[in-house]
Amino acid sequence: MRLNQKFYQKDAVQTAKDLLGKIIVRKYYGKTIKVKIVETEAYCGAEDKASHAYNNKKTKRTAPMFKEGGHSYIYLIYGMYYCFNVVTASENNPHAVLIRAVEPLTGIKQIKENRQIKSSRTEDLTNGPGKLSQALKINKSLDGCSLVENSSLYIIDGSAENFEINSSPRVNIDYAEEYKDKKWRFFIKNNKYISKS
Repeated sequence: MRLNQKFYQKDAVQTAKDLLGKIIVRKYYGKTIKVKIVETEAYCGAEDKASHAYNNKKTKRTAPMFKEGGHSYIYLIYGMYYCFNVVTASENNPHAVLIRAVEPLTGIKQIKENRQIKSSRTEDLTNGPGKLSQALKINKSLDGCSLVENSSLYIIDGSAENFEINSSPRVNIDYAEEYKDKKWRFFIKNNKYISKS
């Protein structure tokens, strides 16, 4: 069951928790990869000093954040790694959730081909935002796409498993002053695929 528009209309903190356990579906060249979301970070719009949209800063790069919830926001870090974010809340209220880590469910062969790493540990394939984007072939071509309507990248409901959600401060945002201590990073407790922070 694909997540509908209403699911994404909440603020980033609530959606970051609600996305845990949900499944990203990525389709390309007749291949399908499915991964479970196990770690997220919330970025709460104009007030959040860690957000790209702090002070309602709207640029060509951040424009997708100002769309209504249910779109993708994809940006490049270190000039080489893409980060996949889910836009939440209402139009012109630029909340977004960074997908930090996922657990592979299907398409492991494709994931390994896409990552080409030396490590034999499956968790090293997708335990970080840049890693998972590489594993799923997520790049700028998908920036701003509708996760509700797109057929190449979307999110579906997960199984009704029980898990405990832990929280901690977000990663690598020392510049965010008092916002660096907000416990807006959420992850499934004891899941081996969460990133090393």
